[in-house]
Amino acid sequence: MKKAMIGAAVAAVALAGSAVALAGGGYGGDYGSGTSTSADSTATSAQSTASTSSSTAAGGETYSFAAKLTGAAEVPKPKAPAGAGGAFTAKSVESGSKVTFHWKLTFRGLSGKAMAAHVHLGRKGKAGPVVVPLCGPCKSGQSGTAVIPGSVEDALEKGTAYVNVHTPKNAAGEIRGQVALTGK
Repeated sequence: MKKAMIGAAVAAVALAGSAVALAGGGYGGDYGSGTSTSADSTATSAQSTASTSSSTAAGGETYSFAAKLTGAAEVPKPKAPAGAGGAFTAKSVESGSKVTFHWKLTFRGLSGKAMAAHVHLGRKGKAGPVVVPLCGPCKSGQSGTAVIPGSVEDALEKGTAYVNVHTPKNAAGEIRGQVALTGK
């Protein structure tokens, strides 16, 4: 990613953060329009699972990501049933300083309903802050789109972000997977 795009993204995030703070919002509140879901996941799924790079009309880049979610990867260790697991696929599309993130999440065998799912910053084995709220409550096969800062896309590219799914029995997370770059 070009340094100018990163600088513009950082400035946009700082400006947006100031606006959110003034409006009384923040990570503890409703995530609102940053995330949308779709009952018709077919089109988004096709976008999310693409594994090759392409250029957008504005000359941006496309990156593909994936994660295998397991109870064994979760920190702290959950009280998850044997066989609980899932998969996460995503694609980011750069257009100028804007990065659009398309994702799909599937899971199975959880101890209860999936109350929420997020992308967090953090290396393997380390817990970290939420940077992209995905859904809450969640259904397997759910997909959505969010606009993300370039710094989050960079973390995804470097493998320093993970996805986890939260249940009532495992509020800190029941299944987790480190996000890996699969296509550029």
